Amino acid sequence: MTAPRSQAATGATRADEQPVPENASTGQLISQLTEQLSRLVRDEARLAQAEMTQKAKKLGVGAGLFGGAGLVAFFGLAALITTAILALALVLPAWLAALIVAVALFAVAGVLALVGKKDVEKGSPPVPTEAISSVKTDISTVKESARR
Repeated sequence: MTAPRSQAATGATRADEQPVPENASTGQLISQLTEQLSRLVRDEARLAQAEMTQKAKKLGVGAGLFGGAGLVAFFGLAALITTAILALALVLPAWLAALIVAVALFAVAGVLALVGKKDVEKGSPPVPTEAISSVKTDISTVKESARR
C-alpha cells in the first residue's frame, strides 16, 4: 500500500484542487457553477459561429449558382425571342417580324409594370401598420386597467 503523495510532491495548490461536491462550501459550488456556465456559453457561441460560417458559405455558393441559372435562362429567352422573329420572317419581311415581336414584348413589359406598381402601392409604406395598431391597443388596454 502506497502512502498518499503530499501536495508539494504533486505541485498542486489548494486553489487548483476541485473540492468533492459533497465536501464543497456553497461559495465554492457557486464559483464552479459560474465557471461552468461561462465555459458553456463560450462553447455554445463558438459552435453557433462555426455553424453560421458553414451555412453562409453554402448560402453564398447556392446564390451564385442561382444567379448563374438566371443568366443562362435569360440567354435562353433571348434565343427563343430570336426564334420567334425568324419564324415570322418566313412569312413577313424581317424588319416587320422584329417589330411585331418587339411591340409584343413591350406590351408584356407594360402589363407587368402596371401589376407591379399596384403591388408596390399596396405594400407602401413599408411599416408594420397592423402590429403598430395592435401595440397601441394593448397599451390603451393596460392604461385602462391601471386606472381602475
